[in-house]
Amino acid sequence: MESKIKNLTVKLTHNPKRIPKSSELIFGKYFSDHIFTWDYDPEHGWYNPTIQPYSSLPIEPGIIVLHYGQTVFDGLKCYYGIDSKIRFFRVKDYIRRFNNSARGLCIPEFNEEELLEYLTELIVIDKNWVPQEEGTALYIRPIIIAADNALGVRSSYNYKMFIILSPVGSYYAEGFNPVKILVEEQYSRTAPGGLGACKTAANYAASLMAGEIAKKKGFTQVLWLDACHKKYIEEVGTMNIFFRIDDELITPPLEGTILPGITRDSLIKIAKKENIKVSERKISIDEVINAHQKGSLKEVFGSGTAAVISPVGLLSYRGSDFIINDFQIGEWSKYFYDLITSWHYGKTIDDFGWITILEE
Repeated sequence: MESKIKNLTVKLTHNPKRIPKSSELIFGKYFSDHIFTWDYDPEHGWYNPTIQPYSSLPIEPGIIVLHYGQTVFDGLKCYYGIDSKIRFFRVKDYIRRFNNSARGLCIPEFNEEELLEYLTELIVIDKNWVPQEEGTALYIRPIIIAADNALGVRSSYNYKMFIILSPVGSYYAEGFNPVKILVEEQYSRTAPGGLGACKTAANYAASLMAGEIAKKKGFTQVLWLDACHKKYIEEVGTMNIFFRIDDELITPPLEGTILPGITRDSLIKIAKKENIKVSERKISIDEVINAHQKGSLKEVFGSGTAAVISPVGLLSYRGSDFIINDFQIGEWSKYFYDLITSWHYGKTIDDFGWITILEE
């Protein structure tokens, strides 16, 4: 197939897979028929953009990514609207964050406009994989790996980028219902001067032990505290975190140790437009517990691409469980969730220009 995009090679599959029904969707289990690949070397820069059938990848045992973890990724979604049009949400911001993560791992940056063109073409080719029911989406996972076959500790000279697509339903088994979160005091996800602001495998590897322990105890995720003092709240394992104390919306600041979430930024901008008092500041776990005891902690919720908004119904800290809002979905979390998802599916028009409609 000849592509209308200059330099893009397109090879279509001859063996299309069965597209799962929406009722079958489990987050990250199914992958669409095609992937996008892009190569980098010092002589050519980023070259040979290709859309090809989904397949396994041959790799060398000495490939740098396996030994030193030089890799970055991101995650975004597109949605099937009520008008049968496919929509991206803040797609340019996600691609920009992907590039920022690359810089943090000494990976050469790419042309963001070019990548958006290639991604759009990939979605057009696999558009039948975008599930049509509300609450579902096509998850988009771009990733770059260090590709040198070498054992010396250094950044790679060669890289490979992929984009894979996966139709998904709810990220958490609870859906939009409140989740239980365990405050983590022993382990640390990241530290000042580290990779906390980059979306890289190392941060997720560092979170696995605490996450597994929490799940065995019946919790959905952990709430991370700062690595230095084990006092200030940072984020949940897969989400940024917000606290509603009285009528103030509080979220930890971006100081290099937490991921700059696109959904987080969206909530802040929406709240300010609605004249809600928003504070990006340090907030200690003690302040949260004190607010709960005084009755001023009205809501706690996470934000992220996968779940959009996830209400927190219980915080467990030092052996005590603190029920939030009677384990009910809060007023603000419901408002933000309903508003953003209405934009995703084309029910309303967003005031920020964040929606991009896919043009075929």
